Amino acid sequence: MKTDPSPCAAPLRGVGAPLRSSEPVRIAPAPSAAVVLLEEAADLLVVHLDFRAALQTCERAWQSLASDALEDDPAGSSLEVKCSLCVVGIQALAEMDRWQEVLSWVLQYYQVPERLPPKVLELCVLLYSKMQEPGAVLEAASSWLQDPHNQGLPEYRALAELLLRRVLLPLGCLSEAEELVGSAAFSEEQRLDALQAISTARQQQKLEHSGSEDQKLNQDGSSSHKLLSLLMLLRRLWASAVSQFFSLPFKKSLLAALILCLLVARFDPASPSSLPLLCRLAQIFQWIREAVFSPLCQLPTHD
Repeated sequence: MKTDPSPCAAPLRGVGAPLRSSEPVRIAPAPSAAVVLLEEAADLLVVHLDFRAALQTCERAWQSLASDALEDDPAGSSLEVKCSLCVVGIQALAEMDRWQEVLSWVLQYYQVPERLPPKVLELCVLLYSKMQEPGAVLEAASSWLQDPHNQGLPEYRALAELLLRRVLLPLGCLSEAEELVGSAAFSEEQRLDALQAISTARQQQKLEHSGSEDQKLNQDGSSSHKLLSLLMLLRRLWASAVSQFFSLPFKKSLLAALILCLLVARFDPASPSSLPLLCRLAQIFQWIREAVFSPLCQLPTHD
């Protein structure tokens, strides 16, 4: 009598057909060293908050990718690992307040900006625009958008609009913005919104320019008024000093002039050679006194 086969004796079944004894056992490939380092860097960044160690781990992973040809891994997997390493490295640099180094750090692995992954370029634009330095990423983003290979990517439209809003308009590059709107694959609604934003930015730019000119004119007028007031004050001081000097008695005026000559000319009044000069100076002051005060001092005469 035949018995039914026991369930434990049944052949092992996988996802598809039962596993035959002649088929080799398929073992999942071990993750590459770069993938292991990527997981370690993400753990250091998020869990341990050790940003310096996370950055160093990313750099070690890049060295591993450079040394290994990754022949057994598909190309898409390698690109995803590289992009993820850049994302972790960018976050680590930003947390250490070294955001100025982000673009140069990324380009040392991709060499040219045209080869940057869209996600990496997006992070760079957002980071530099947030730190009020959009000009640092302008050239790299423009080069990426002008590359014909990148224009066919699905992220191209979003990156073009991001460059327009976060870089070109804040920098006042309105001509470049209009050129980008005309050439990029924008939808009709996006194009109208972009042109409206460009028009608003141009009007604001004109208002700021006219306001700066008015402020400059006001500053020039204020400076001229201050200079004129200063000259008038100096004139009054000079007139007061001259009137005060000539209002002194003749002997005091002569003494003041003598002291001035002693301080300026530094000659010895006791020297015999200084006697003619002193006599000449006294004569000059006598003439000045007669010329200035004689009409004022003359009394009217009556017959």
